[in-house]
Amino acid sequence: MSRMRELVDQLNKWAYEYYVLDNPSVEDREYDKLYDELSKLEEQSGTVEFDSPTRRVGGDPVKGFEKHAHIARLYSLDKCVTYERLQAFLTRVEKSAENPAYTVEYKFDGLTMCLTYEGGKFVRATTRGNGVEGEDVTAQCLTIKSFPLTIPYGGTLEVQGEAVIRLSVLQEYNRTAKEQLKNARNAAAGAIRNLDPRVTAERKPEILFYNVNYISGETLPTQQVHFEFLKENGFKVFPFLRMCKTAEEVIAAIEEIEVGRKTLDVLTDGAVIKLNSTKERDILGYTDKFPRWAIAYKFEAEESETTVKEVRWQVGRTGKLTPLAIVEPVELAGATVRKATLNNFGDLTRKNVKVGSRVLIRRSNEVIPEILGAIGENDGYEAVKKPKTCPYCGAEVIETGANLFCPNVYCRPRVTGRIEHFASKDAMDVEGLSEMTAGQMFDDLGLRNCSDLYSYTTEDFRKLEGFKDKKTANILGAIQKSKNVPLDRFIFALGIDGVGKVAAKDLAKTFKSVESLKNADKESLLELENIGEITAEAILNWFRDEKNLEELNALLAAGVTPQTNKNVQKDGVFAGQSVVLTGTLQNFKRSEAQKLIEERGGECQSSVTSKTTLVIAGEAAGSKLEKAQKLGIKIIGEEEFSQML
Repeated sequence: MSRMRELVDQLNKWAYEYYVLDNPSVEDREYDKLYDELSKLEEQSGTVEFDSPTRRVGGDPVKGFEKHAHIARLYSLDKCVTYERLQAFLTRVEKSAENPAYTVEYKFDGLTMCLTYEGGKFVRATTRGNGVEGEDVTAQCLTIKSFPLTIPYGGTLEVQGEAVIRLSVLQEYNRTAKEQLKNARNAAAGAIRNLDPRVTAERKPEILFYNVNYISGETLPTQQVHFEFLKENGFKVFPFLRMCKTAEEVIAAIEEIEVGRKTLDVLTDGAVIKLNSTKERDILGYTDKFPRWAIAYKFEAEESETTVKEVRWQVGRTGKLTPLAIVEPVELAGATVRKATLNNFGDLTRKNVKVGSRVLIRRSNEVIPEILGAIGENDGYEAVKKPKTCPYCGAEVIETGANLFCPNVYCRPRVTGRIEHFASKDAMDVEGLSEMTAGQMFDDLGLRNCSDLYSYTTEDFRKLEGFKDKKTANILGAIQKSKNVPLDRFIFALGIDGVGKVAAKDLAKTFKSVESLKNADKESLLELENIGEITAEAILNWFRDEKNLEELNALLAAGVTPQTNKNVQKDGVFAGQSVVLTGTLQNFKRSEAQKLIEERGGECQSSVTSKTTLVIAGEAAGSKLEKAQKLGIKIIGEEEFSQML
């Protein structure tokens, strides 16, 4: 608990510097790292400190400006930094929206602004503040020439944009300024939130608009229409909006932005993904802090340019062949990088990567860097050839969609990859069992399946180079300890395509045993928030495969015993109930209420579905309550919830 308190105090100090003083002392990624650690501790403990930054949407307005309430609340965006988290977001959207379409835009790093118009005339400009009310900066905004004072639309309107200062403008300003400005983000925030409008004018900020926050008398049906409406009414928008229908298209648009932003004169720190349809957005609604229909994909700060010397093909645990680029050594994130990956042959082709190409690479979460795309012209360089056989075992490759696969399940890198995944910390947690050790066991002990691990003895490990008494005892102890593993980690360890840590937790919580999961049908799988059509089919196919079932039975026969939550009351008051919490409860934190329900046999859902049996509605309950009423689902208030407890 002391660590939580320490994190809360540090994050609040940094948030004050960032939001109130406009003088951040740390980079965004350092703040995000501690924020994610705090979020995880809160999830694990089920408690949230009263002043935790996870409760906040934004910073409080500074004194010296008049406060003004927005007509409609300005929400901040949830964020992700990995494609796995992005895929979880897309899967949740697909649960409520049939064949959804998405827009992908640049995320600019400046100061969020809200401008109000009435009768076609500019009335007021405010900062976002805490989302409900901001600071009136009309006098400062009037010095900016990148927005119209009159517009064709005659109703009441709130438009949202980002105040930015061009990098070239900042450079020019710093050439003659007595006090140098640190970066474009600070420069823009300081220009707008300065009591002297002359300072605003000197720094020459502009506003890039991207959203209609409120419009009277009509509804704009899509994000595309928002975009066109802003342009038609004279607002400056950045000319990039990609329409996407699949996860692959969304990722392609994000990578296009990441490469393209290197040549921009504006500071950017990510991409924004939104559900296009306004009607479908209404179904998804909002959390206490974020819209459920949008997310920001934030880029890592560490990127660099280098040249591709050679492309080799790797084989992973699923048999997928992945191109690995050998590049000219370059310093990145404190390390010398000599290798970088691409997703598949189609990705390599789309990004126009050839031997000799100059490319942009990114190091994400301390793993092998990935290539984002080629920079400049690539004519005359050597194109990479598509392999016809596995580079390790010689088996003829199979082409499925954009991917190539080695069909040999006992191909050495497939086996060592499976073992490494199975033994990883988030799976069976067999400390000391690396991919290199798995390779030794493959070569010298005949290791072919994960279940083989539980049959080896001290004498077997002593045959391996480097394994003396202590190291042998440690790895045998770790293997023995792994037999008692939480169910969700065991499901993750099985290596089912598409089943990451989040989906595995959902499956474990819902089905409560491997046997129940094995017998699940597609409909029950699709009821889960983080399981989509493709993943559901992958789960069904995994349990249909005789070799997989043989391996599963061998693991169980070896003494592996997946553990379920023993604190759950099978006959508790919420037993058999699928419960949705909505609105604000006065006497319970959301995480606390969820824990109490689950301990009493209930299952908590994040959205209302046909599976939902009970909705607990607090104050200001919104679209979830309306959907429950339409579906005829039982609804109770906080008082009745307390009585049930």
